[in-house]
Amino acid sequence: MRKLTYYIACTIDGFIGDPEGDATSMFKYSTGSYMQEMNAEYPETVPTHAREIFGIDAENKQFDTIVQGRRSYQLALDIGITSPYSHLREFVATRSLAESPDANVELITEDLVGRVRELKAEDSPLGIYLCGGSTIAGELIEEIDELVIKTYPEVYGTGMPMFGAGFQPREFELGSVRAFDNGVIVRTYTRKR
Repeated sequence: MRKLTYYIACTIDGFIGDPEGDATSMFKYSTGSYMQEMNAEYPETVPTHAREIFGIDAENKQFDTIVQGRRSYQLALDIGITSPYSHLREFVATRSLAESPDANVELITEDLVGRVRELKAEDSPLGIYLCGGSTIAGELIEEIDELVIKTYPEVYGTGMPMFGAGFQPREFELGSVRAFDNGVIVRTYTRKR
């Protein structure tokens, strides 16, 4: 069984974006040893068009598949990119797109949980990267096996939470904690079974 990993950046108070989902204030922390280490460990999480900019020429190490929400995918569409992660199998969960704008992008328009369970059951040494946002993470919360939370030294006060789900405590076990000189802390958790 493959792992579904929610690899996400958030503020100290747990928001992945402002109330509209904008997270550009966090971009300034994508520097130094933090970015070098994350890009080396998770090179496939860098969009294809940005890999050259960051000098990333590495094979996929953690994931071979990405599942993202419609709003996350829209960020790429807004700059004219229809396959932002062409180095991965791409899936977009959507209720508003009727047809995929790219042959590499498969739309999941119904039974998201069922489709993700099928992906997890596939035979592959690499896992599945859940790339936001809040709504899709909330829908898939019971399927998430691992959390990699990159906490940036900012407080929003309000905004888009990491999980758009109703209240129900769910336990995860802490695996590792790494602190970087730019104030970013990266925590890895696995689902407690």
